[in-house]
Amino acid sequence: MKELIIQKIEEHREVFNQISIEIGENPELGHEEFKASALLAGELKKHGFSVELGTAGLPTAFEAVYDSGKPGPSIAYLAEYDALPELGHACGHNLIGTMSIAAAIGLSRVLHETGGKVYVYGTPAEETRGGKVTMAEQGIFNHLDAAMMVHPLSQYEKSGSSLAMDAIQYEFFGKAAHAAASPHQGINALDAVIQTFNSINALRQQLTPDVRIHGIIAKGGEAANIIPDYAVAQFYVRAESRERVNEVVKKVNACAEGAALATGAKLSISNYEFSYDELVTNDHLSNLFTQTLVELGVDPTQIHEKSAGGSTDMGNVSRVVPAIHPYVKICNEPYACHTPEFRDAALSEMGREGMILGAKALALTGYKLLTNPEFLAKVKQEFHEVMAAKRKQA
Repeated sequence: MKELIIQKIEEHREVFNQISIEIGENPELGHEEFKASALLAGELKKHGFSVELGTAGLPTAFEAVYDSGKPGPSIAYLAEYDALPELGHACGHNLIGTMSIAAAIGLSRVLHETGGKVYVYGTPAEETRGGKVTMAEQGIFNHLDAAMMVHPLSQYEKSGSSLAMDAIQYEFFGKAAHAAASPHQGINALDAVIQTFNSINALRQQLTPDVRIHGIIAKGGEAANIIPDYAVAQFYVRAESRERVNEVVKKVNACAEGAALATGAKLSISNYEFSYDELVTNDHLSNLFTQTLVELGVDPTQIHEKSAGGSTDMGNVSRVVPAIHPYVKICNEPYACHTPEFRDAALSEMGREGMILGAKALALTGYKLLTNPEFLAKVKQEFHEVMAAKRKQA
């Protein structure tokens, strides 16, 4: 049956290639991915999947399911398809979304023999207000036995961890005045922003090495001769765990509160994007995927441990269902994500070869879960033990 899965993906290789190109050449920002969502959902419908659009109240999200009609596990592949401002698909989401539907379509070929269900979830806006956060909060994934997706990269990497993250906005409200004639009558909101940056920079010495704090001045005034009465700073606060992020955010907030007190400005604190939890990789499931890559011809010495990275809303999914987020190689040069070079790699022939390989590995990993109860039992046992330990730490 493994051969049938691979055959199904190969039969539709050119269709999948064209879908990835179409999405890649027509980038859409988060929660605006109407063309990409329709393209992916439409292809699933052609292969017998039942599709529901607007999942969790998100217009560009979708849920697709192929039900064998027989008892068995529920396996899900998660699709991303949002682009970056200016850069387009410089994170390869045109490949991710297509890879997930290709895997599901391939696995559906044998589902009537294995039993169970295969799902595809279209999850918009991973780069900003991640759809997976909303979907996880609404319990969309709670019924699943496993959730998987694969990300493109310049090398093969195992699923590992990611950084938990909060996106914090500090708005300072001051009082405008003529900067030369009557500065004493003003309250400088920009000074509060600058003091916030300085305080955070001083705070870094007392933080653990996993913590990352980086920010911008989103608004700093209107003219040099006017005391700014309104200024905004935006920061990402990241760390290796949700618990650590929560601790650090309290300290960062105190920096902003101190700046407001020192300048006389009023302060408003808010989240300008969704908070992401760290990715909790299920090691049993990750090992199964890595083994499958090797069976498909990847040299095991070329599959690396995950390097330090950013944040993903897949972390929120991994808190409710066993999950993995490994990487497949799409280029020979060490291009970083979120660069024009990586965007071009995601539209290259080598990029599409990596996509098809990733789809096969995802599909065959799902097949192993469907047909080997012992594998799935180990995956679920690990998940429950790890989550129990995290609840004790919280």
